[in-house]
Amino acid sequence: MKKDIFDFEYEELVNEFSKLGLEKYRVDQVLDWIFQKKVFDFNEMSNLSKENRTVLSERFSISLPSLIDMQISNVDKTTKFLWRLEDGNTIESVLLFHSDRVTACISSQVGCAAKCVFCATGQSGFVRNLRAGEIVSQVVAMEFHRRVNIGNIVYMGMGEPLLNYDQVLKSVKILHSEKTKNMSMRRISISTVGIPEKIIKLADDLPEIKLAISLHAPNNYKRDMIVPMNKKYSVEEIIYAAKEYQKKTKNRVTFEYILIREFNDFADDAEKLAEILKGMGAYVNLIPVNPVESESNLKMERPHYWVVERFKKILDEHNIENEIRKEKGTDIDAACGQLRRRNVESQKGKKMEG
Repeated sequence: MKKDIFDFEYEELVNEFSKLGLEKYRVDQVLDWIFQKKVFDFNEMSNLSKENRTVLSERFSISLPSLIDMQISNVDKTTKFLWRLEDGNTIESVLLFHSDRVTACISSQVGCAAKCVFCATGQSGFVRNLRAGEIVSQVVAMEFHRRVNIGNIVYMGMGEPLLNYDQVLKSVKILHSEKTKNMSMRRISISTVGIPEKIIKLADDLPEIKLAISLHAPNNYKRDMIVPMNKKYSVEEIIYAAKEYQKKTKNRVTFEYILIREFNDFADDAEKLAEILKGMGAYVNLIPVNPVESESNLKMERPHYWVVERFKKILDEHNIENEIRKEKGTDIDAACGQLRRRNVESQKGKKMEG
């Protein structure tokens, strides 16, 4: 069975090539073809001898995910990708276009075990973890299909990154290498629903990257209702881990807070959120919920504009830095899991018809 080039860190690949009698600079040449020139066939790598091309083709694959669907927003160029992996499973990635940079939102799992009630991915269930190479190849494939240079990466797509810790860690190191994407650690963010022990471990393993925590409620009673994993990891444990992370890294932590109408958008919720974040220097992203079909009894409806503004004002008054996230890709299935879920349901329908 061939080994996927994307699964290897640089020094690992050097070792693999040396077993075949290939020098270190051959690794540099191959990675340049893949990451810079976007050439994914060894036979087209003209500065390699024919013999070397044959040997590499026999031993390695360059496994990009297959593009099933690509939606491009007419509003802001936000691009949503649906990919098929080699085993037939599907995942999503998103490109976000800003005035000064392009950000890639990438997946770390097929589906998600967190099962947050406001997330289409969670409603589809968990299938498996992605390998490091399957994570890395999303970035390369997006650059290839949209002819862009990605400047920031967020692990905020399908899946809970800290439940696939080792492969996520490895993928970050691969993308950081100057021989591949040469991505600064400070331009990489990991978003988690909150796994306390992994947050603290992350501070030791990757102290330079940014951390975002999906909090979404200021107390355990409400968070239990929308984030099932809160029954295992309480708000207090998550805040403690975030503070420990800050002590070790000196990095500011971002908290994501999805606002759901008449559930967690009250003035009292804002006051309690300010209280638990007091003194942390935290940053809060306020996100009006993206309506999605849910098994929960809660109605996933966005708060009125003035309610969102009231929530923001209370945080401002308590000196909690925050912003109302500007929604992107409003005219496409840009929210996490929507495109995949629609595709999965379509395939099920076809099977039933057959």
